[in-house]
Amino acid sequence: MKPLRKIAAASAAAAALCAAQAVTASACDEQDPAASFTASARSSTAKYHSLTVAKKAGYSILADTAGIRCIAEPGMGAMGVHYVKDDLVKDPAIDAKEPEALVYAPDGQGGLHLAALEYVVIQGDWNAHQIPPPSLSVATHENIAPPMLFGHEFNFTDAPNRYDLPPFYSLHVWLWKDNPAGTVEMWNPSVHCDPPALGRKR
Repeated sequence: MKPLRKIAAASAAAAALCAAQAVTASACDEQDPAASFTASARSSTAKYHSLTVAKKAGYSILADTAGIRCIAEPGMGAMGVHYVKDDLVKDPAIDAKEPEALVYAPDGQGGLHLAALEYVVIQGDWNAHQIPPPSLSVATHENIAPPMLFGHEFNFTDAPNRYDLPPFYSLHVWLWKDNPAGTVEMWNPSVHCDPPALGRKR
């Protein structure tokens, strides 16, 4: 079993145990492996509140095929401005402490503030590094399960797409800014792509 799948399985088992034994919420938090990994991700990425540090670490700003840098979706909110580390995107491994992208929210005054982490893996790379069930073809990788992190399954984006990437999986985790829609939702209604200099809205 892959390490991340062990984490997800352990998290589910701990939740079931807490429910069965009616233990306190604080005790359940202490038993939840996903919670400890979230804490680890926070401590490992706190330094990236500084864009200078992020850039020195190899993260660079992302623009879509239309040249848009601040990614928004009318009626849903926005993601914000992504800084991506290409070497991590090319690596099919998923490490909670090393997100493929850092997502910054504009403050309306020209500043950017770290808001979320994004984990990305190309579908073909992910499939190629999984062990399919015996009944499935290694060549086709039919029905290979998508990656999971913090107990949540990644979203799938097919090609063609606005980022000119092959089909890929991604998961946004809003560790540094509250998301009223949910901690692992793609869009955040409290993020806005202003001023326009950051990139046209979609």
